Amino acid sequence: MKQIPCALTIAGTDPSGGAGIQADLKTFQELAVYGMSVITSVVAQNTTGVQNVHHIPIEMIKEQMQSVFSDMPVHSLKTGMIANESMMRVIVEQLSKTDAYYVMDPVMVATSGDPLIAEEARDFLKEQLLPLATVVTPNIPEAEFITGQKIHDINDLKAAASEIVEKHGARAALVKGGHLEGDAVDYLYDGNTIHTFHSKRFDTTSTHGTGCTYSAAITAYLSKGFPLYEAVNKAKQFVTAAIKHSFPLGAGNGPTNHWGIREERVEQ
Repeated sequence: MKQIPCALTIAGTDPSGGAGIQADLKTFQELAVYGMSVITSVVAQNTTGVQNVHHIPIEMIKEQMQSVFSDMPVHSLKTGMIANESMMRVIVEQLSKTDAYYVMDPVMVATSGDPLIAEEARDFLKEQLLPLATVVTPNIPEAEFITGQKIHDINDLKAAASEIVEKHGARAALVKGGHLEGDAVDYLYDGNTIHTFHSKRFDTTSTHGTGCTYSAAITAYLSKGFPLYEAVNKAKQFVTAAIKHSFPLGAGNGPTNHWGIREERVEQ
């Protein structure tokens, strides 16, 4: 029987559908991967920001993971919003028992600017979770926190990607340059080579959930057996199409279009 690629997301929710668990599962489905989820926090949020957060009890997070891993194949997994150190500890415990590819999206702040992780948990994320990652996908503010260095240009981006691997222990780092001016250029350091992923920038404010979508696409492609470089390259194309064909929905930063890649194929 043909193996079905299976991917798991461990993250918070977004009832407006643009980010978090909802964005991850939409991405998995679009890429023909069987998606599963463990919810860490129930978040009241929309395109304008975060209105409230309810954290799932730690034992329930642990039991959700046990339910999945005891019954289903997990070829790859990603983490998104992990709000506190207690949550991180149970996730580290589970990760030590699996050989699945692990994509860490070190979510710290929502697109709206709202914080999504406790200050005291950030060091634990850096010291305990990061070394377990197959690849970590920080944006510039997140990379600045991990490295302790300011990022002003593409040379700083490359240096940050290298440092996150060489000094902080991740197997690979994809540092995203979306906060810089000009085209959207990301750098992947895999321990040997720095790879460049380039796309034009689109004039849109509909960028809610881009980081979730990008990392979920990488997770999906890894679960299908693609090598890391190819997984990131294909995921870059996927998120670029999602931004290009994004929606002007809501009163704030609208969501990306998770079937944008289909519209891109039609145009071609």
